[in-house]
Amino acid sequence: MNDLNRKAFGGLFRMALFLSVLVFLPAWTVFYWQGWICLALFLACATGITLYLIQNDPKLLERRMSAGASAEKEASQKIIQVFAAMAFVAMFVASALDHRFGWSVVPTYVVIAGDTLIVLGFLFIFFVFKANSFTSGIIEIAPEQKVISTGPYGLVRHPMYLGALVMLLGVPLALDSWWGELTLVPMTMVILWRLMDEEIFLAENLPGYAEYRQKVRYRLVPFAW
Repeated sequence: MNDLNRKAFGGLFRMALFLSVLVFLPAWTVFYWQGWICLALFLACATGITLYLIQNDPKLLERRMSAGASAEKEASQKIIQVFAAMAFVAMFVASALDHRFGWSVVPTYVVIAGDTLIVLGFLFIFFVFKANSFTSGIIEIAPEQKVISTGPYGLVRHPMYLGALVMLLGVPLALDSWWGELTLVPMTMVILWRLMDEEIFLAENLPGYAEYRQKVRYRLVPFAW
């Protein structure tokens, strides 16, 4: 196993530990079947994508391993990443607290719908990775990078964020929480902030991106925006 693969599996292990703490500590119980299923699906999807990249696109895997506020080169993106991390943590913690104190009642079929949204969101992200090997974890331009306009990029200019929002929409529901959905508001605002900042950066630094914006008019939501 090479260093990149060890780093990737180490990241998955840390993610599993971190998410487990975010879910089961606020819930104050391990008898939380919604939490177990949510984490199992979340981690299974993340692991499946990682294994695919190890086998088929290690360069993209390496790009994805460089992420977070400390890895960003643009000052604005460092700030955005901090707020994104806070909103992500809040989503899991608020949902687990909701389950613990019974603030809302979520039917089982809604929990299953939330689990389904998590899988669908990750599946959409997987197709984004297949279409574009330059989807770095930070805002940057690779020397050989070019504009991608096929696959999900023919629908919207930022399909990975669309997939992420679908997945995040499902998390509180999968964790047995209606109130947790409120955390999607700041998360969406952060994603929109990042998207708009990224648009400016790509238009200035990626040849052909201005023309691509004329071809694909929608940023995030097909036929809407």
